[in-house]
Amino acid sequence: MVATAPVHHIGASSIDHVVVMTSSLDRTCGAIEGVLGLPLKRTRDAGRGVRQGFHRSGDVVIEVVERPDLDSASAALWGLVLVVDDLDEATGWLGPDLVGPPRDAVQPGRRIATVRSEAGLGLPVALMSPDQRRG
Repeated sequence: MVATAPVHHIGASSIDHVVVMTSSLDRTCGAIEGVLGLPLKRTRDAGRGVRQGFHRSGDVVIEVVERPDLDSASAALWGLVLVVDDLDEATGWLGPDLVGPPRDAVQPGRRIATVRSEAGLGLPVALMSPDQRRG
């Protein structure tokens, strides 16, 4: 007997990226590289003192976000982005009370929609269209 993945309404097929919030981009990216062996691929100045660093583990991106308003020496999982087969269908099924409207993502050709806190998931979650460059 071959096990198959369960069918679900939003059509999530994979994790696109996880977001780690930190008070120190250098410290947290250094720990990811040292412990997991995942090199820092690039950094980005997002403005207003916010910096981002990006690591890759297979198909999953680890996005590290440094915010100037965080004063403790900590890092924590902040959010999760799932790839869905059809973003419009997924957001339509969830409805506007649970998810915001799809909008252009930072990545060219992709769209993203944020699940509202009213969904009660415990951490920020977003849904994203597939990366067409990856087939």
